[in-house]
Amino acid sequence: MHIISDEKITEFSHFLKNHDFFYIIAHKDPDGDAIFSCLGMADILKAQNLPYQLLSAGPFKRPEIRSKAKLFTNEMKFLSEPERKKTGLIILDCSEMARLGEIEGDLKNLDTYIIDHHKTAEVSTQCIIDPTSPATACLVQQIYEKLIGTVPKETAENLFRGLSTDTGYFRFLNTDSAEVFRQAARLVESGANPRKTYDEITGGKPYTTRKLLGIMLDRVERRYNNKLAVTYETLDDTKKWGQEGRDSDSLYSLLLSVDGIEAVLFVRQDTELTCTCGFRSRDKIDVSAIAAKFGGGGHKNAAGLSIDGKIPDVVEKICAEFKKVL
Repeated sequence: MHIISDEKITEFSHFLKNHDFFYIIAHKDPDGDAIFSCLGMADILKAQNLPYQLLSAGPFKRPEIRSKAKLFTNEMKFLSEPERKKTGLIILDCSEMARLGEIEGDLKNLDTYIIDHHKTAEVSTQCIIDPTSPATACLVQQIYEKLIGTVPKETAENLFRGLSTDTGYFRFLNTDSAEVFRQAARLVESGANPRKTYDEITGGKPYTTRKLLGIMLDRVERRYNNKLAVTYETLDDTKKWGQEGRDSDSLYSLLLSVDGIEAVLFVRQDTELTCTCGFRSRDKIDVSAIAAKFGGGGHKNAAGLSIDGKIPDVVEKICAEFKKVL
């Protein structure tokens, strides 16, 4: 993981000094890294007495973030046009406006700064984008430490949660991760509790998510010499079992643990005409490249997208791309 340059820290510091108010937001359907990075950024602004509003399109279905929903809203505070000109938009864990979801208000034409770690992140003139960082929370921690100093306990707990969720509780890290563990150690020294965090991100799953997991496992089919596992979730599945969320992480983990499987494709029918797709892979397969072909993105081994169509057609389109690399 790279260390953010002093030039970038100075650039972000100037961004903060040049505005009187800030909106903080991450992508829709947020995960732990998105929400806890937003809370870490809020603490940076709070430490500098800068006013802000936390925005999110939700939904807050993951157990580890559900209690934080009350801190966010999908309705922007009204600002006059002169006030908007002095307002900054900070986007975390995302670089595409379309992925922010439905927010009541106008996010367009605000001076914007992006902080993200996705490989497919769009380049912006005002940004800190580092695909070598395993989580946006790692970037927020560096910014806090360089601008403010030692991270306090509550902020450390949130940033450790963000880091833990995006690394699969450190399972996805490789040999180039020494700096990540050094940062994690500083968070623990400040009061983050590894055992408590693990219980938060692995426990508290609703019973219905286990029923849905069983259905998706039962539907799995293997393709291309059994290297690709494919499964799906219908609208009826969601209505019956998915209202309280789903445990996609367990689905991916279970399937990638099967001998011979190198990648997983999961397709969920969101509406009659649209689907959401999730990809996971082992080291060799770059699923972000496949997602990018359909307007999505993510990391080399974890990516996703939204796409028009119905499950059978979407599965065949995406499988055709997997066939080229498997």
